[in-house]
Amino acid sequence: MSAFADLGQTQALQVWEGVHGRVVEGERITLVLVELDPGAHVPSHSHANEQLGILLEGSAEFTVGEERRTIRPGGSWRILGDVPHEVRAGPQGAVLVESFSPIRSDWAGLGPSAAEQRWPR
Repeated sequence: MSAFADLGQTQALQVWEGVHGRVVEGERITLVLVELDPGAHVPSHSHANEQLGILLEGSAEFTVGEERRTIRPGGSWRILGDVPHEVRAGPQGAVLVESFSPIRSDWAGLGPSAAEQRWPR
């Protein structure tokens, strides 16, 4: 397996309706480019994985525990393991990068997304 990947050539996964992710996976960390359609909603959920992210394009409203904030390009977040969180994409949608540790092994069963990729253009 190569040490390099081109996300523009990587098949996106359907994570939730309107939420598409292209994954790069290591032995102990998962990196995901996530594209959210306008208004897409990631329902409240939690998982053991610690999660860090940065927003590249668009906007999204994050709720992490009891804290809510609208994130714009350059904004970042930290979600500790087992903390409930949800996301709603803004009117232009959103493109973000997230990392998960340990790896998101539960994503292995996700099916492919038919959505057009937004990033890179």
